[in-house]
Amino acid sequence: MTDTVRLTAFEAAFARRLGHEFADPSLLRTALTHRSHSTPHNERLEFLGDSILNCVVAHLLFSRFPALPEGDLSRLRANLVKKDTLYELAQGLAVGDHLRLGEGELKSGGHTRPSILADTLEALFGAVYLDAGFEQAKAVVGNLFTAKLAAISPDQPIKDPKTRLQEYLQARRQPLPTYTLAGTDGQAHLQQFRVLCDVVSANLQTEGQGASRRAAEQEAAQRALEKLKA
Repeated sequence: MTDTVRLTAFEAAFARRLGHEFADPSLLRTALTHRSHSTPHNERLEFLGDSILNCVVAHLLFSRFPALPEGDLSRLRANLVKKDTLYELAQGLAVGDHLRLGEGELKSGGHTRPSILADTLEALFGAVYLDAGFEQAKAVVGNLFTAKLAAISPDQPIKDPKTRLQEYLQARRQPLPTYTLAGTDGQAHLQQFRVLCDVVSANLQTEGQGASRRAAEQEAAQRALEKLKA
């Protein structure tokens, strides 16, 4: 990549929010370019950023929780780097306002689509790494995840609700729950998924909603657990 790109004031302000001043502005421009817009686009940077993110979060968790075993650390990391979390962080940075999208993606609301925003955030991590190295990428990721890491308590359940519900039922030799997509609401780029969780042995059905099917399933499982333990 070359350094002939000049950032607009709008882009420069975004870089400051991200926490990095780019020596090579073309890296930032590419990280914000969806494949529907032009080439080079951000998919290779996304691939790189995904690895950077996992490595940094693993290191932060390893340092913060010296007594936790590997399995618990892995579950915490998976929860922190999942697409739902990245989407939330990308929204906080207003990544969608800076995306370079093709006409079709623009018309369909791609600038608010959770998967595109999450992938773009990973691409930004990759861009920072290429521009300034691992320590700077670690600093950017660490700053973004500060609140998420601070909210984690070793006393809180580390396993997600679906896993805890499954283990709760298995311990009582009861059939596993089933999850059914009940419907979706909203436009394609702002869909809300509705999922039903059925626990046949308890004659129990709960509903969860979320920006993804996975998030809706987790909410439904959490509600089922609360009712079973009430």
